[in-house]
Amino acid sequence: MTSAEKILNVRLPAELHGQLEQLVQATGRSKSFLTVQALKTYVGQEQWQISDVQAGLQEADRGEFASTDEVRAVFAKYGH
Repeated sequence: MTSAEKILNVRLPAELHGQLEQLVQATGRSKSFLTVQALKTYVGQEQWQISDVQAGLQEADRGEFASTDEVRAVFAKYGH
């Protein structure tokens, strides 16, 4: 472990722990590696979603909304 790494202890439900063990066996990767990869994916998705929602809220605060015609065009395009 380098000084740039931190330790995180977590309690896993037994079923999830078993699934993680199966992945360890199937992939030959360590629990630590698989857990870090999963957390990177999750955190990245959450950060993207939060950022996108915040950008949308800022647009709304500026009064930047789609017009009725723009909304109708989108619904017409996708058959709704």
